Amino acid sequence: MGIDELISQIANTGFPIVVSCYLLIRIETKMSELTNSINELSNSIENLIK
Repeated sequence: MGIDELISQIANTGFPIVVSCYLLIRIETKMSELTNSINELSNSIENLIK
């Protein structure tokens, strides 16, 4: 998404909606990373127990 598209979206939909969408996208990627980390930790703990 370029700067021109971002400015256009802000003008068309309003600042709060654009910020909300941006934050939701950021949170989704962070949640994905956290899920992967938790799975890796779970596997490591299982290997230590064996």
